Amino acid sequence: MDHWPKDVGIRAIHFVIPSLYVDQTELEQYDQVSEGKYTIGLGQKQMGFCTDLEDVNSLCLTAVSQLVENNGINYADIGRLEVGTETIIDKSKSVKTVLMKLFEPSGNFHVEGIDTTNACYGGTAALFNALSWMESSAWDGRLAVVVAADIAIYAKGNARPTGGAGAVAMLIGPNASLVIERGLRGTYMNHAYDFFKPDLTSEYPVVDGKLSIECYLNALDQCYKSYLSKCGDGANVDLNKFDSFVFHSPYCKLVQKSLARLYLNDFVNSGTKDKNYPGLDRYKDVHLPSTFFDRDIEKTFMERSKTIYEDKTKPSLLLASRVGNMYTASVYSGLVSYLVSLPPKDLPGKKIGVFSYGSGLASSMYSIRVVDNDLSSLIGNLKKGIDRLEERIRLTPEQFTEVLEVRQKSLHRAPYIPVSDKNQLFPGTWYLSSIDEMHRRYYERKE
Repeated sequence: MDHWPKDVGIRAIHFVIPSLYVDQTELEQYDQVSEGKYTIGLGQKQMGFCTDLEDVNSLCLTAVSQLVENNGINYADIGRLEVGTETIIDKSKSVKTVLMKLFEPSGNFHVEGIDTTNACYGGTAALFNALSWMESSAWDGRLAVVVAADIAIYAKGNARPTGGAGAVAMLIGPNASLVIERGLRGTYMNHAYDFFKPDLTSEYPVVDGKLSIECYLNALDQCYKSYLSKCGDGANVDLNKFDSFVFHSPYCKLVQKSLARLYLNDFVNSGTKDKNYPGLDRYKDVHLPSTFFDRDIEKTFMERSKTIYEDKTKPSLLLASRVGNMYTASVYSGLVSYLVSLPPKDLPGKKIGVFSYGSGLASSMYSIRVVDNDLSSLIGNLKKGIDRLEERIRLTPEQFTEVLEVRQKSLHRAPYIPVSDKNQLFPGTWYLSSIDEMHRRYYERKE
């Protein structure tokens, strides 16, 4: 259609990571688990976390304000603001309405969009909402901003090392550097209790670990099948058609298994006679739904796809391995990590596959085409953010545990004044300064 704006997609990205982290090797020792359980078994190196000074509102305030400042945007030029998060601190008031405080000086109150919630999928749903607005009769020619943010923390136990925190804010518009390929989207939705948060008095989720993995891998199969059906030459589309594939990352090892899973799908789709899959005849009658926990198939296809993984997916795990699971922001931290792994001159023309998953469950797969529309500026800003990894403060597992205990004890308290040290925050960070007796939250910004 001629009336669609050209090259709609992501024009700029800004990500926010906590200023504090804990080392996963030290956490293994502290938790008295076997050496390598977190670092090798899960593929995690470090985990970022927030004190009681930060909540989802402050993370989003920091991400949006810095996105705008770093890219010379006028708040008056933003017509839609979408938030994806599962970190709920109010059952009625949206995070988006808190962010409107940033728009007050510009006098721009005509901004559509609110929050979208479903586990780790909310950021992708928010992105799709922004894209739909821009390609609809409601679009008024202005830009959109999508912010995905979460604080992922768990009760003591096996799941705690898979936590993390962060935010990713994206500027959406035409003439983008990262063009969302129109019409190429596969989606799979179903009902499952694999991970959920029924206890509103706690930040900790309820997790069925085995079911969660099964749901994730099945959703991946279904989304890939759906995505391929949208390709005109679907029968000839496989991993070779992608220069990179980024995944939602609960923990890095699952991402490696996911890439192997797509390779298994390609093998099945090839009719198992393709010369590209020698020595795999014994798997010719494989039934995908019966293989989620088949160690032999998992090991075989991880080994066969290792080179593809090293080339196309491992570079996307920089932030996931050093910050942890950001829930809604996770898959977009993977996109950021891949983009900074290559020289900007090598990026134009690249095709990036994206798989987004949220428990409960909701999932989608889509693809991005990289175009040289001010690409060097986008990458330059991202690399400045990556430098922050080396500027963080490492706390001991004991200190990390104390921080989580303070967060849990202070949850929903009112009035409340955070007790943590503001000097540990990065400059330019918004933080929670106080909560009054009516539970109203007030925020200030560190200079």
